[in-house]
Amino acid sequence: MAQSQSWMWAEACALVDEAERMHRRFFGLVAASAAEPVWEPPANVFAVGREILIAVALPGAEAADVTVEVVAGALQVEVRVAAPQVAPRAGIVRLEIPYGIMRRRISLPAGRYLVSERRYCNGCLHLRLTESTR
Repeated sequence: MAQSQSWMWAEACALVDEAERMHRRFFGLVAASAAEPVWEPPANVFAVGREILIAVALPGAEAADVTVEVVAGALQVEVRVAAPQVAPRAGIVRLEIPYGIMRRRISLPAGRYLVSERRYCNGCLHLRLTESTR
């Protein structure tokens, strides 16, 4: 019985380690198809009175290419980031910064929100959403 318990404990520890590794990832793969993966970038969300402040990490994105929509109680941010330009014969040693489609859907508290401020700084999109009183 003790041996089966130690095996279960080792298995549980391995699962916890894997969960922690997954949690530490900056970007999660949302959907992968044969055509192209879709990455989910990390976001910080803060509530201040009737406003929601959001920062979404979008390294390599061009500010003009980012689309932002408030739809059905959620904010959707999407951009396509170009692949890095390297020498044609370069081999990949490590590739951790995603490129391609980045999409993040963030649920919002009940209410109607308007994007009242939008800026892109240091690889992050910063948004201020203000609750509409209408």
